[in-house]
Amino acid sequence: MKALVYLGPGKRELAERPRPGIDHPTDAVVRVTKTTICGTDLHILKGDVPTVAPGRILGHEGVGVVDQAGSAVTAFKPGDRVLISCITSCGRCERCREGMYSHCLQGGWILGNTIDGTQAEYVRIPFADTSLYRIPQAVDEEPLVMLSDIFPTGYECGVLNGKVSPGDVVAIVGAGPIGLATLLTAQFYTPAEIIVIDPDENRLRIARQLGATQLVNAVGSKAAEAVLELTAGRGVDVAVEAVGIPATFDVCQSIVAAGGVIANIGVHGRSAELHLERLWSQNITLTTRLVDTVTTPLLLKTVLSGRLRPGELITHRFRLADITKAYDTFSQAAENRALKVLITADAR
Repeated sequence: MKALVYLGPGKRELAERPRPGIDHPTDAVVRVTKTTICGTDLHILKGDVPTVAPGRILGHEGVGVVDQAGSAVTAFKPGDRVLISCITSCGRCERCREGMYSHCLQGGWILGNTIDGTQAEYVRIPFADTSLYRIPQAVDEEPLVMLSDIFPTGYECGVLNGKVSPGDVVAIVGAGPIGLATLLTAQFYTPAEIIVIDPDENRLRIARQLGATQLVNAVGSKAAEAVLELTAGRGVDVAVEAVGIPATFDVCQSIVAAGGVIANIGVHGRSAELHLERLWSQNITLTTRLVDTVTTPLLLKTVLSGRLRPGELITHRFRLADITKAYDTFSQAAENRALKVLITADAR
């Protein structure tokens, strides 16, 4: 089968790899129909994620059709259309029983990390009963790819961890796909203002279309100054870091109001400074989280009802045979005006 293989920092190739089979009775093999590229995949290619070894098939998002089901799989059978969760959960361990699937003792974020992922024609899914979601037959599968990762991530790590409430002033630092997913799901809670901060004018234009009430085209201290001016010096109730670099984390520390929350989403590849000399007395809360995907069923319902439209973030489409071009496009997102790239696999 064709698959996108990580060869080490800065190196990747589309290669022929053996088709996966059933290794354990709880496994399913899914024929991937659509997948995508995540910002985390770019972090892997930069060498920021040392758990990913050369030779690994990348990708942790996608939809497809069950090709094989292990003897212990009871919820799915060959031919079922499914959404693949970016998080694999056994459903039985201590962490899973706490709802912290991301730290499942036998799973967690393993797809495209410690086991082969979804940027391929086929993928093996451990613990299929608790790591896949059924897609109704008549539903367009394209938007549902966004529910594998970015929408649960934006909602859980940004909105829920940030404790967004009616009347809040929320700032989202970074208008990439994760930031925009946070913007869309924050509106479930009717905040008074949602300020989106990004140096890319095109992404800010899209943020406005998706519900941002204020836009800040600036970086660093200038971005912080602009937000403080917009809030009459008060700052914001919730500051969401959706990039994963020290500069954007510092902006969050500069704009959070007393009693506010900094909700970190970004994947940080190097150390960021925490300014306790300023924040020790400000009653703030700082949260971190790896998405647990506990909200995937809720988000799936909102998409099926038409209240949430994640397909609006898809800007480019490629075939799996052209996935290296998709990576080139996504890695130069500003130049190409790219948000999410959708990749269609052709295996039959």
